[in-house]
Amino acid sequence: MDRDEDHTIPAATADRVEHGGDDGREPVFNLAPAVVGIGLVCIAIYALEAFWLNLDQQLWLMLHFAFLPIRYTGPFALDFSALISPVTYSLLHGSWGHLLVNLIWLAAFGSPLANRIGTMRFLLFWIAGALAAVALHFALYPSSVVPLVGASGSISAMMGAAARFTFRVDRRAPKPAFTGAVLPVAVVLRSRTVLVFLGVWMVANLVTGVFSGTTANEPQIAWEAHIGGFLLGFFGISAFDRGRTVPQCPQDN
Repeated sequence: MDRDEDHTIPAATADRVEHGGDDGREPVFNLAPAVVGIGLVCIAIYALEAFWLNLDQQLWLMLHFAFLPIRYTGPFALDFSALISPVTYSLLHGSWGHLLVNLIWLAAFGSPLANRIGTMRFLLFWIAGALAAVALHFALYPSSVVPLVGASGSISAMMGAAARFTFRVDRRAPKPAFTGAVLPVAVVLRSRTVLVFLGVWMVANLVTGVFSGTTANEPQIAWEAHIGGFLLGFFGISAFDRGRTVPQCPQDN
């Protein structure tokens, strides 16, 4: 019944974000505390849903904490769930596979961003990405009765932010983080790495969105929400950055 979000991104870009250091430490040990915290919350919620809640309780969870567009356009009184669900939906997931994929990309893109902007700004950025994702989803499907769940909107925002650094991470630092200044859009769009990433990311989202949900019991991927989150991160990262101004030009091989 839920409309899952999911990600498929270029392998080369994921490798550039996740690796590239010579400090000898495995990436998992470099995860930012905020990323670990959010990941554990997502795991705990889905484990509770999968192992302890019965069907009625699962439906109650979706009704109160997933994002339901019809809640705002239908003949329903706006309640506390209407206030919090545009954010809480990002902590819910539709399957273990859905959760695992999001945790992988959260680790890859979230840790260097959290280390760059700090825990509080990162949490605010997560909320902003979630809101941007549901805003576009709501604009396109204002009367939908299908619950929207998944962290992909917020993670897409992190991908958009990463593009503004052309995915450069300083792995020599004690806390590996995106490095250099937030590059101007015109500079970023001249980066071959970013252009390849954007092209593959958009095509992958479109293809998975069109062909998901075509078989029985297969969730439909809310690919449009990904775009809303990505745009927030791409154009809004400067509002969350700590103002580092060390100029670095992107280098593409």
